[in-house]
Amino acid sequence: MITDTTGACTRTPLNVARIRQDFPTLQQQIHGHPVVFLDSAASSQKPVAVLEAMEQAYRSTYANVHRGAYSFSMRITELYEQARASIADFIGAPSASQIVFTRNATEALNLLAYSYGRTFLRPGDEIVLTDLEHHANYLPWLELARERGLNIKRIPLTAEGTLDLSCLDALLTPRVRLVSFAHVSNVLGTITDPRPIIERAHALGALVALDACQSAPHMPLDVGALDADFAVFSGHKMLGPTGIGVLYGRAELLAAMPPFLTGGDVARDVDFDRVVWEDAPLKFEAGTPAFVEAIGLGAAVTYLGKLGLAAVHAHERALTEYALRRLSALPGLRIYGPRDAKLRGGVVTFTVDGVAPHDIATALDQRGIAIRSGRHCAHPLHRLLGLDSSARASFTIYNDFADVDALVDGLAAIQRHPVQTAPARAADCRTPQVVQARGFALA
Repeated sequence: MITDTTGACTRTPLNVARIRQDFPTLQQQIHGHPVVFLDSAASSQKPVAVLEAMEQAYRSTYANVHRGAYSFSMRITELYEQARASIADFIGAPSASQIVFTRNATEALNLLAYSYGRTFLRPGDEIVLTDLEHHANYLPWLELARERGLNIKRIPLTAEGTLDLSCLDALLTPRVRLVSFAHVSNVLGTITDPRPIIERAHALGALVALDACQSAPHMPLDVGALDADFAVFSGHKMLGPTGIGVLYGRAELLAAMPPFLTGGDVARDVDFDRVVWEDAPLKFEAGTPAFVEAIGLGAAVTYLGKLGLAAVHAHERALTEYALRRLSALPGLRIYGPRDAKLRGGVVTFTVDGVAPHDIATALDQRGIAIRSGRHCAHPLHRLLGLDSSARASFTIYNDFADVDALVDGLAAIQRHPVQTAPARAADCRTPQVVQARGFALA
């Protein structure tokens, strides 16, 4: 339990000093300074428990899953399925068979667009998204709409940066088949209560997909209690490894959907002219899956579960409230999104007058402070905000009030001694050479 450095009575329920000992990457220095990692919304650091679980799988019992009648294969399959069960329990899924492993949330949403969308959506059908969405929850539906003649509508934002749910009745027409939205915005930090959207969509017979990438690692999530039809999240944002993500789906929906990819392990029986698919989740996990990564993700949710997601959320809310208060005192700094910490996750996106976000990030790095700069894979939202790019600090279990102080002190130093903005800086943080080679326009 810690009190913030301004002497206010803000407290958090986590022992951050103890938690930080579990993260090897945080035990080093960058440019002679202790690591202050404030980019966990992009990808979090990994605790020893995750690293050891994966190393143990490779060192002691490695074999392919679901395919061997010998000890190594049976043991690794058991660990793989135990991870699936742990994740189901972590998010309140009624059954482990409703947990499909994917490479990441992006692949999970593409799976939905391909398997559900191409099977059940027809020309003229409508999909409702929001103005807050990450590209992962926009581009798959945009491509599907272009291909199938669908219409995409968006829930707009209020001036505060929350969803304007007063528009729901006008948007949710009988032609709407799917509503897909972020539980927590990766740019504005906005927390959206899923319940009114789910209830009103279901009343019209529409399905709901929840992008839980920025909520599953940070607050209690119960997909069963919410009655969500689908939910997705990525392992690498929640202390787990890269290359593993999750699609949750209602059992009857997964049963009705065809495979996304075909090949090994998705078929129960194959002849030269017919195929009988496996049941979910196996029919969606073609080929050799990322089973060691799944075991790592299982260890990550176990680690988070021991801390308690309610405690994690309370900790991050206290840090966010403190950050909003301290950053607001800096002249020329503008914060985007709700000003009430109760309405946002542990994300603070901002700009500083006269200094490009990329230059802010580069200058802070010289102090050992890692933040994100760019458009955060949310270009349409940045256009709505009138921004080419922004800077973003994000918090999780290994951050404390001293990290916020380091950020504020670093920004104050930048304002006292502005860095030189480089010409032709790419707003999405790619180097100009890479951007030009790939055919992107420089912002």
